[in-house]
Amino acid sequence: MYSSPSKEVTKPLSLNKTVFLGSAIISILLIIWTIAFPDYSETLLSSSMAWVSDKFGWYYMLVVAAYSIFALFVGFSKYGDIKLGQDHEKAQFPFLAWAAMLFSAGIGIDLLFFGASEPLMHYLTPHTGLEPASAEAMRQALAQTFLHWGLHGWGIYALIGMALAYFAYRKNMPLALRSPLTPIFGERLIKGWLGDGIDTFGVVCTLMGIATSLGIGVLQANAGLTHVFGIESSKMVQALIIVGVVVAAAVSAMTGVEKGVRRLSEFNMLSSILLLLAILVMGNTVYLLNTFTQNIGQYFQTIIYKTFDVYAYDGTAGADWKSGWTIFFWAWWVAWAPFVGLFIARISRGRTLREFVFGVMFIPLGFIFAWFSIFGNTAIDLVANGATALGETAVNDAAMGMFALFEYFPYSEVLSFAGVIIGLVFFVTSADSGALVLANLSSKGMTNDTDAPVWLRLFWAAATGLITLGLLFAGGFASLQSVSVIAGLPFSLILVLYMMSMWKSLKEEGNKRKASTIGTANVLDSGKSWRARLQRIVSFPGHAQVEKFLKTVVMPAMTEVEKEFKAGGLKTSLDAHNLASIGEDIDAGMGQDSAQVDGLKLRVGHGDEDDFVYEVNLIKAERPNFTLNTSNKQAEHYYRAEVFLSEGSQEYDLVGYTKEQVLVDILNQYERHLQYLHLER
Repeated sequence: MYSSPSKEVTKPLSLNKTVFLGSAIISILLIIWTIAFPDYSETLLSSSMAWVSDKFGWYYMLVVAAYSIFALFVGFSKYGDIKLGQDHEKAQFPFLAWAAMLFSAGIGIDLLFFGASEPLMHYLTPHTGLEPASAEAMRQALAQTFLHWGLHGWGIYALIGMALAYFAYRKNMPLALRSPLTPIFGERLIKGWLGDGIDTFGVVCTLMGIATSLGIGVLQANAGLTHVFGIESSKMVQALIIVGVVVAAAVSAMTGVEKGVRRLSEFNMLSSILLLLAILVMGNTVYLLNTFTQNIGQYFQTIIYKTFDVYAYDGTAGADWKSGWTIFFWAWWVAWAPFVGLFIARISRGRTLREFVFGVMFIPLGFIFAWFSIFGNTAIDLVANGATALGETAVNDAAMGMFALFEYFPYSEVLSFAGVIIGLVFFVTSADSGALVLANLSSKGMTNDTDAPVWLRLFWAAATGLITLGLLFAGGFASLQSVSVIAGLPFSLILVLYMMSMWKSLKEEGNKRKASTIGTANVLDSGKSWRARLQRIVSFPGHAQVEKFLKTVVMPAMTEVEKEFKAGGLKTSLDAHNLASIGEDIDAGMGQDSAQVDGLKLRVGHGDEDDFVYEVNLIKAERPNFTLNTSNKQAEHYYRAEVFLSEGSQEYDLVGYTKEQVLVDILNQYERHLQYLHLER
């Protein structure tokens, strides 16, 4: 398994005061305004939401469809095998751990909140043209729910996540909202005021979204505690829940993605599956499996029509329903995109674009289909057969919908307790992953593989908790939710720019691949070095041998090429570096003195066009089994002088090449690079 090549020298990690102070001031002013003038702010923001839905509903329907279509196109296209990272990199997380974190980051506690309640609402209070509580309303309820939680929303996450991960791990830029816009606006603006403005906007959107999500979560948790333990529903209880969750989130955030967030996400996925299976087994199993199958068919049968249905012929009632449901959901998904997209990108290094798109769009989708179908159809069936109290609870108090449903099952207290625990853990994962994203966005000097310092993560965890507490006692959740949804409109334009930027960059990748296929001259040695070549193929040298090869063969060749480039007026640099980390456990006896050379990098500048990079790194590799000498454990590994270009390892070894052969290899790669620049022009 390969280690990463050397990184460019970066500035020390520090606080981005512009983003930090700008987002803090905007957020504080918004919160003070909603708390000080609750009635006025709610009225103004509600009317603003209605205006956005009325005037831009058609735009939301079109642009959300475009996001999903573009993401699927990338996944199916010839670009799908491009890595979110350098070509040699492996996936950072195992598949199941990655899937669990996708599940927890993108779904969260809303799954428990809406699982039974939304299908019941569509059944009892459907959109215009359907009779409430009718057979047709029953058929349409789950298709409508699937629309709001299905491919469209996950297409938004796939688009932003792939753009952020591609530019961070493929182009070696910071993992920040500004990075994907570099091809459109240029590096100067993106590193300056425009980039700071975009990241500030992302912090505000994320902070508002997390605060309102925590507001939903605390209502859900309090409802569960009331139902299971008889604990009263009060602001004091809710405040204690928020404090407890924020403390747990702070501890999780301190441990990082690899431990805290990952383990909590795995617990979420496993426990949610067990709860779902319990309802399936204890409920009307055959009926639920039948409706699950039919719901999926109904969703895909009507998806194109519903994607573009703006209820244009249904008058004011249709416009109101569209505003309150579909447009609200599209704006809500877009508003959450900065937070979820950054987190998904953070955990997806080393995956191909195809893996990423299909993983993000279809792994959570399968679970969502099962969850809403089993919970929703169970609730609808009970209400259709006389459980009117369940329907009234779900419509009037959505947070209690799931717990009211459990009352119709054996072991209802156990199910409700499990629901409370799962909800609280979902609560924590939203808070800790949110704190990580906020801290990273408000830092500078970030590389694509580092996270902000622990103190900054703790600060943002505490800040989201304090904001949620303030809004809890002031009753400003509805207003803040409206702010998030309204903010989705300008951010939707940023996502359009992301599509343009990704398309431009993917075309560049295509040109680079095309350039790599051009014919180049072979080494003209008349076959004289065939024995040396055979010796190189069957030898497995140690660290000292390869280091000597770098110094005596590769370095002189690269030095001569560098001189010729400089003589031709090109800006050229040749750097030698010590990369002990690449070789990991270097053979015993190799001291790390100043003369040690583990890598060489030749860079040739081409002005505004891409630089040519030819790098040779000393890489530790496993020795083939058939050559192992079991009596000598150090013989289990050997070392390679591996070629890296700007996109990563080229997977071939120079050891045994003559100086002339190394010169020709450099010129071959440079010729391909010039062909790539020609295709770009």
